[in-house]
Amino acid sequence: MEQKKKNIGFNIIKDDPTDGHGGFGAGALSLENVSPVIIDVEAGEAFVDMGAMHARSAVERGIKFTPNREEVPNGKPYWLVWVTVDRKEEGPYYAGVTACEMTVDRETRRGYKMLPEHVNRLDKSLKRRIIVDHMDEKSKRVLADFLKQHDINMWNRSSDELKNGLGLVD
Repeated sequence: MEQKKKNIGFNIIKDDPTDGHGGFGAGALSLENVSPVIIDVEAGEAFVDMGAMHARSAVERGIKFTPNREEVPNGKPYWLVWVTVDRKEEGPYYAGVTACEMTVDRETRRGYKMLPEHVNRLDKSLKRRIIVDHMDEKSKRVLADFLKQHDINMWNRSSDELKNGLGLVD
């Protein structure tokens, strides 16, 4: 049995299978063009983990989450960033980028996150919104560097709103 190669890049949008027919599924949002990027705040690292689409990222696995921050006083900080890729005439670009806070205490197997916020931010990313202003400066730099390193041309085609939001005006 042949093993599939693990995809660690961003999802690039495909042709819309409902294009033109207006039947079942027309108007539905497609998750094919969104990727979850996890930022480890302390390590200053970012990585794509598709498991986060279903709250099953490497960071989230085995953790019982609570919406009460006080219940996880020693939690390690993370950002879950929903990155939506779209295409314009010049090529693909980062169209929607929204960040959600999360903390994890591996020792106690407890974590803090606001699930409704994660779902709403995913929706806002799909709707091409930029919501990164609440992130700490170090994490903004990590995210900007990660997006640039993934594809500098996609970064260059992205909006000034994203670049300004991450504190990088070229």
